[in-house]
Amino acid sequence: MNLNKATSSDKIPVELFDALSETCLIHFTELLNLIYDTEQWPSDLKNKSAFITLIKGLAQLSAKTTSHLVSHATKILLCIVMTRIKSKIRPEIVKSQFGFVPDKGTRNAIFTLSGLMERAVEVQYDVYLCFIDYSKAFDKVKHSEFFGNLDQLNIEGKDLRILRNLY
Repeated sequence: MNLNKATSSDKIPVELFDALSETCLIHFTELLNLIYDTEQWPSDLKNKSAFITLIKGLAQLSAKTTSHLVSHATKILLCIVMTRIKSKIRPEIVKSQFGFVPDKGTRNAIFTLSGLMERAVEVQYDVYLCFIDYSKAFDKVKHSEFFGNLDQLNIEGKDLRILRNLY
């Protein structure tokens, strides 16, 4: 995980995990395995996350987004679960998808769009762009539909249950 990140209500910085001795890492791994095996989140990890509202830009003070601060320990276990389910999710992502896909970020999309527009000018074709604001969709996830989609992808029951139990 990246260093110098905000802490959640547990006030444990990510740098602490980086500094753990081998003995501490063994105990931390045992704790994560226990959470995974029982599919139950300790209340300290589950109930102390915070939703905060951030202003997207100074020019648009009314444009806000919600960020979810969870403990770094929770993030570590969620990264493990995400790694386990990626192989089933990846085939569902279309090749033209940008964002949230390795090597297909915003810069790649801008480069592709720029090349498309240059080619359209060369052959004298009109280009029409439509920008959709997905922020509301990401700020208000419908968890029942989200878990229904994961269930349809045949995500292993344990991984699905641990995510459900967190949310």
